[in-house]
Amino acid sequence: MAIVFNEISYFKDPSPGSLPPDYQGFLLSLAGPTVIDISGQDTSRCRVITSLLHGNEPSGFIAIHRWLTSADKLVKPTTNIRFILGSPEAASLAPLLSHRYLPGGKDLNRCFGSGENSGYYLRANLIADAIHQVSPEVVVDLHNTSGSGPAFAVCHGITANVLSLSSFFCETIILSAIRLGALLEQDFSCPTITVECGGCNDEFAHELAYEGICHISACETTRYFHQEREVEVVYQPHRLRLKQDINLSYGGQNSGCHGVTLKADIEQYNFTGARKGEVLGWLDHKGLDNLLLTDEQGKDIIGEYFYVSGHQLLCAADMRIFMATTIKDIAINDCLFYVIKSGH
Repeated sequence: MAIVFNEISYFKDPSPGSLPPDYQGFLLSLAGPTVIDISGQDTSRCRVITSLLHGNEPSGFIAIHRWLTSADKLVKPTTNIRFILGSPEAASLAPLLSHRYLPGGKDLNRCFGSGENSGYYLRANLIADAIHQVSPEVVVDLHNTSGSGPAFAVCHGITANVLSLSSFFCETIILSAIRLGALLEQDFSCPTITVECGGCNDEFAHELAYEGICHISACETTRYFHQEREVEVVYQPHRLRLKQDINLSYGGQNSGCHGVTLKADIEQYNFTGARKGEVLGWLDHKGLDNLLLTDEQGKDIIGEYFYVSGHQLLCAADMRIFMATTIKDIAINDCLFYVIKSGH
């Protein structure tokens, strides 16, 4: 089991020149969970931005480092800014920024609000406490999509403020009722969103995160402020998961593997969606019994979205797909992808 260091390091107003000039060096200088406080023009208010809850999702971290070391930082932000870096030690494992969490450890973004207070749950509690300490106006948790795909935000409640905040980063926000133990699900008495900035190797994702941070630091108010762009609301997606101990593989055809085989280019559907009758992969003799798809009440809805013909996994309706990935570990331990019928 991985050793968990749960003492948070605090830094206040580091000068750009005091930080390593490259983000890799900055990452390796961090021993564990880290809070960086930046004083604003109005020190009675604070905005919180978190990153590295997953060590393999670098865009938020790269953007934070860029902002901290930028000449633009010489202009004070409108309010105090608190940056929180959740798992630098996972991100620091070689190769850098490739481990979601430490080997033998837990997914930190599944440990919030559990009532437990040891190990990774304690770290989640400490991060939540560090947010509550500053009574923030907004909380933005920066992530990358598991596979290549466009940016989107996620929230648990739609308000004008949430839409405006999302517009700093992207054009789509998902209203989700899914509860997994994520930071997003906690009540900080302010607009709270997760931003999936795009693929972890996508320069555009890094740029999107940076531009969003610049907007947040410079805007005068977070109450009913001007939307940067139109934001589409997508309601209540569902998680397509493998059942316990089902094998997963990827390929361009049915190779007769046990369990589930997804198409090797499954990530393309993050951009295009999938049409009724489209083949997404192949299933063994168990068919749809390999898979789990439930609604908010726990009702099995797999048949509303998929059907099988000749071992092919086919779409039963036009649908939008989010977070499809070819990273096998994430697909097995988290989900294959999120799905919602088009027009919903």
